[in-house]
Amino acid sequence: MLKFDEQKQIESVAGALALRGKVEKIVDSICEKGYDGVYYIGIGGTYASALQAVNHIKSMSSVPAFVENAAVYTTTGNRRIGEKSVVVISSVTGCTEEMVEAVKKAKEHGACVIGFVDVKTAELAKMVDYEVAYPANEQLKFFMVADRFMKNNGDFSDYDRYYAEMERYLPQALADVEKESDEFGRNFAEAHKDDAIHYFVGAGAQYGATYSYAMCYWEEQHWIRTKSIHAAEFFHGMLEIVDRDTPVTVFVGEDAERPLAERVANFLPRICGNYTVIDTKKFQLTGISPEFRGYISHLVMHAVTQRIDAYLELINRHPMEIRRYYRRLDY
Repeated sequence: MLKFDEQKQIESVAGALALRGKVEKIVDSICEKGYDGVYYIGIGGTYASALQAVNHIKSMSSVPAFVENAAVYTTTGNRRIGEKSVVVISSVTGCTEEMVEAVKKAKEHGACVIGFVDVKTAELAKMVDYEVAYPANEQLKFFMVADRFMKNNGDFSDYDRYYAEMERYLPQALADVEKESDEFGRNFAEAHKDDAIHYFVGAGAQYGATYSYAMCYWEEQHWIRTKSIHAAEFFHGMLEIVDRDTPVTVFVGEDAERPLAERVANFLPRICGNYTVIDTKKFQLTGISPEFRGYISHLVMHAVTQRIDAYLELINRHPMEIRRYYRRLDY
């Protein structure tokens, strides 16, 4: 087994969950004043997390929630975003150019901005109305905001029970998934380390996972060409370029869109001999109620893919922090 710092991982997730009190106060204050929509704005990986959060809200609630790509928003705009709007953003560095410009624009239109900025002294941290600094666990933080808005809207009656389970069981459950996935991660990395291109397919929150994993991990960090596609679109084009040897991986979660991913997974054996199905349902997740598993299946998938990444990095002798162009050239 390729070791990882299990205690550090557990403490990281637990620390993110401990932000809930602060997040609740922020969201409650906004709800008391009133709002007309919640807009998650992101770029790259944060855009993927935004897709996941809004998918979560749409499946459970009537809260008006929207996704905006930061670069598109700064050029096209969105006339719905104004003084009654809530914008939610996240940034590791706090200085990503597209995010800085998007927040400036949103603020010019009077929007209230909640910012999860890992570096509390960064430019973005000073621009937002409500700032929460805590490293990593972006999806947890985004979902915490979403869940509180939904609870206050009367759409999440199990909110307190859900978070009691998350705080007690989730940190260890995700660490257990990572340990259980170690052998799989090694075998997957060995099989696909030299892929000319790899296709990732997912639906629901897992579409955000495939989008992020393909672009932000395999392309940006491993330098392996990929494509991500929503399972609902697989049968409207992509299936025609899949043959016996095409590497295809399907992320299957446990939310409302699971049947879309299952349809792809069930079809692939007819045309492909090089497919993989990763199904979060196989993991025990001790202490987590069945009805809550769909809310966190994207986190489970991330625990699995972290094992793949660790072995790809080792086998290909390619440290994931190396970049050829990103933040090295002007563009």
